Amino acid sequence: MTIGTPQITAERARLAAEFAVIFLAAPLVMAFALPPDWLHPLFLCVVAVAIGLLAVTPDFRWRELLHGWRNLDWREIGVAAALTAVASLVFVLWLVPDALFRLPRRAPGFWLLLMVLYPILSALPQELVFRALFFRRYAALFADARVALLVNGGVFALAHLLFWSPVTLSMTFVGGVLFARGYLGRGGFAQAVVMHAICGLIVFTAGLGVFFYHGAMR
Repeated sequence: MTIGTPQITAERARLAAEFAVIFLAAPLVMAFALPPDWLHPLFLCVVAVAIGLLAVTPDFRWRELLHGWRNLDWREIGVAAALTAVASLVFVLWLVPDALFRLPRRAPGFWLLLMVLYPILSALPQELVFRALFFRRYAALFADARVALLVNGGVFALAHLLFWSPVTLSMTFVGGVLFARGYLGRGGFAQAVVMHAICGLIVFTAGLGVFFYHGAMR
């Protein structure tokens, strides 16, 4: 990944247009124009587009996604998990106390299934779009890595606008920044996927998932 000096070129304009469609227009369309049942099909389309764009991104190699699994920063993962647990418990006890640990209490079978499938079917494809594609293809749009981190958190939060919840937006903004930091660290894509998976499962286990599933869409 390279954070480059912005230059007004045809290539930069094309990348900026791609970025706007994927990370700005698509989330706004999902939030304002599409019914909840369209969420998953559209997200699958975005993932497919991301795969295609990564395939034609100069210097990107798919084997990059396999690196880092043996070099995870567990301290960083632990900090992110602890912050997520505290924030989730605070929000649940404050806003929806009846939802505390509802999923493991009332639907343990589904909760266990979620523990297995969420990392593969949700966290991994989201990280492919919001971290791998974002930083490998569009990082050169930003002159400063700190700006790129904040923008990454912002577009990750924007992708969750369709839930229309300040809780969801705040959690995903902070989460996006944390996952981006993990991606840019020694663990790369693997670090981001593991962080996202663990933090997401904490959210659903604690009961905050009521703000994060398609039934919460308006």
